[in-house]
Amino acid sequence: MTKARAAASAAAGFTLALLAVATPPGLAQEGVSADMAARQSEAETRQAELRDRIDALQKDIDARESARKEAADALRESETAISRINRRLDELATQRKQAGGELERLEDAIVAQNKELGVRREELAAQLRTQYASGLSPWTAMLSGDDPQEIGRNLGYLDYVSRARADALARLQRELQRLSDLQQAADARRAEIQKVETDTGAQRDALVAQQRTRATLLAKLDGQLSAQRSEANRLDRDNQRLSRVIGDLEKQIEAARKAAEAARKAEAARRAEAARKAAAAAEAARKAEAERRAQAERDARREAAARAEAARRADEATRARMAAEDAARAREAAQAAARAKAMEPSAEERVSAVKEPIRGSAQATLPPAGGFKGLKSGLTPPVPGQVMARFGSSRPEGGVWRGVLLKAAEGAPVKAVAAGTVVYADWLRGFGNLLIVDHGEQYLTVYAYNQSLLRRVGDVVRAGEAVAAAGSTGGQVDSGLYFEVRHRGAPVDPYQFISR
Repeated sequence: MTKARAAASAAAGFTLALLAVATPPGLAQEGVSADMAARQSEAETRQAELRDRIDALQKDIDARESARKEAADALRESETAISRINRRLDELATQRKQAGGELERLEDAIVAQNKELGVRREELAAQLRTQYASGLSPWTAMLSGDDPQEIGRNLGYLDYVSRARADALARLQRELQRLSDLQQAADARRAEIQKVETDTGAQRDALVAQQRTRATLLAKLDGQLSAQRSEANRLDRDNQRLSRVIGDLEKQIEAARKAAEAARKAEAARRAEAARKAAAAAEAARKAEAERRAQAERDARREAAARAEAARRADEATRARMAAEDAARAREAAQAAARAKAMEPSAEERVSAVKEPIRGSAQATLPPAGGFKGLKSGLTPPVPGQVMARFGSSRPEGGVWRGVLLKAAEGAPVKAVAAGTVVYADWLRGFGNLLIVDHGEQYLTVYAYNQSLLRRVGDVVRAGEAVAAAGSTGGQVDSGLYFEVRHRGAPVDPYQFISR
């Protein structure tokens, strides 16, 4: 083997070795399927529709109650504003946490990307050094005076080297672009975090102002509130008001269930039709591919016959042996290049992860496909406080308790006892900031007297997730949580479901 051939072989071997090195995996992607994206969009649409229905229901409640004014009504605007601000602070905290985590991930990715750039630059430099050391070029191969067959092989190796260098340059350019994308995404996250912190400060200032306003109103209305708490018929009015709200909610829930069922049937029919069309298209594509392959096989047979005839006429054993060796090397090089190319993720795939927007806490969460399954025994209480009044016990102002009153510190987290959908989140006379969760199978849980509501109508909540903060709204004296369980509109003992 001549010096030129040896150098070419070394260069080609080094290039193939570099191509065989796997590119480190990019950022992990949380790929969302098309079906999941469609369900997410459907959930957001249903959430918006449910909120519109509950808004209309709230307006109807306000119209019915406008004829009677109570002292607690003066607190409504302030208590509602406090609830709204606290919910916004909760959302901002979640958004800040998500943005901070994303920024840390981006900064780690930038460090890793800089290391990867160093590897790519060294790879390219090694290829250039190897070719320079070999002294191989098209002109030196042609002017070497070697056997023409050997020159052909050397030029083939040189072609592999050139393609490998072009691939290395392309990879280097992609890595540089990805680094630029990562840095832009990191800058965007920093700007988002700064905006969140500014918004958080403004919301906290507004919260302090509203708390002062409420304290002033409480002091001013103290006498009126005390007098109204002693009214014997006030409790009946409050209970009737809540029962009407729950009755209206159940009608809305049933209407939404029927609409969702109709939508599911329509979607099933659409998917069946789409599947039929896809199957027909796939069959047509299969036939076309089979025909293409048959034609390719015929062409390959003709080409093979022509090559066999040429080899027979050549009648040179040494040339045939060398040609076989060259063909084997070419196949190995092509396979190595194909493996390296296949293992390298595209720039679009790797950059897509860093361009995924951060979703805030207001995003619609998907309910389970079959809906929620109601309540079961052994649930955790919404707050761990002392029981101040039990279901069915007498109330000082007359009547009986239809739920339980739990002692809880101001601002203590109130947690959903089971998974479900928020169907009411507003201020209601006699109950203050009120939140109602639908658990399916006609089971509802009621959380009243809250300082603030942390979830909105349409939000899907998990068991144990904080949905409100305990308080004393609606004209109550002490901070606590009033909790009810309703089944088919009727109140039932919560301790049938929650552990003591």
